Amino acid sequence: MSAEEQIGTRAPSSIPRRVTAAVLLILTIAAGLLVHGALPDSAATDIAGDALYAVAAYLAVVLIAPRLPPVVAGAIAAAWCAAVELFQLTGLPLAWGAQFTPVMLVLGTVFDVRDLAVYLATIALAAALDVGIRAILHRR
Repeated sequence: MSAEEQIGTRAPSSIPRRVTAAVLLILTIAAGLLVHGALPDSAATDIAGDALYAVAAYLAVVLIAPRLPPVVAGAIAAAWCAAVELFQLTGLPLAWGAQFTPVMLVLGTVFDVRDLAVYLATIALAAALDVGIRAILHRR
């Protein structure tokens, strides 16, 4: 056992974090599909879908790069969500979604500034929860 492992300063293995992110991502996608497909279209379901999309983006970043600090993972997820939302201003996601419906689930359809606010608030909350959980696990 290394000296770093003995005093607990070595970075934790990325495998448990990656597995946890993968499981949570699958559950988040399932919840998003449930909201999209089973619930009536309303402002509440739109906001719920946006929040789940943001959580999925955050979890995807953690899955790909589990050793990133939560703030960095959050910044990358927020940049992705903002880029996708701004891309909707081109009209391409709407046109592509009309041709192949699943595109709408990834790229959305039309720009809504509220979506940006939901994405940023949700990702900030996800990163804060990640920081808290990591702090608790690090103490063990």
